[in-house]
Amino acid sequence: MPTAPTNPLADYFFGNPARLIHKWHHYFEIYHRHFERFRGQSPVVVEVGVFQGGSLQMWHEYFGAGTRVVGIDIDPRCKQFEDATTTILIGDQADRGFLAEVRKAAPRIDILIDDGGHTPAQQIATLEELYLHIQPNGVYVCEDMHTSFMPEYGGGYLRPGTFLEYAKGLVDNFYGWYSREKERLGVNEFTVSTFGAHFYDSVLVLEKRPVGQPEVSMTGKRSF
Repeated sequence: MPTAPTNPLADYFFGNPARLIHKWHHYFEIYHRHFERFRGQSPVVVEVGVFQGGSLQMWHEYFGAGTRVVGIDIDPRCKQFEDATTTILIGDQADRGFLAEVRKAAPRIDILIDDGGHTPAQQIATLEELYLHIQPNGVYVCEDMHTSFMPEYGGGYLRPGTFLEYAKGLVDNFYGWYSREKERLGVNEFTVSTFGAHFYDSVLVLEKRPVGQPEVSMTGKRSF
């Protein structure tokens, strides 16, 4: 009977020899599924939410030599984790002016992971200000979306304004090509830059890829 393939990120986490990391276990399969193609490619990884700095080390180990990691946190103590291959930016991810400075500090982003404050204002601002800045074949991840159900984070089931309800609305943009109400829904920057949206338990992954107008045809011989 064949054995299940190993997951290098899970292996690192459960044998973590270094700084503290806090992650839900099922996230590692999601990460590996969407990040594996960047291994050994010297990616630029931006992670919002530094915590104790352990995940910064994990990304370096996973992606390999040449990786640049940019950590973003509101806690100035996180600056201690900065080194030759890791940049730490201190600021509030809900501050769009600060996020504009992030774009300048990281002119190229391959992967963006939002594991920050988890409030709707923070998550929405981060996506709106940084998503289109991610390179055309990059990946965006927002974690811990279950906070959209928690009142202490401004959440609630089907409550307007949560990040989950906002993210559901993003799906409509895939269909801008077919809309008959162009004043309400048309082709926009999201439509032409996003190949897929993947919803998992508590995680949204947006897979970027330049997208042209869909084409349709028929091949083969008629049967009747």
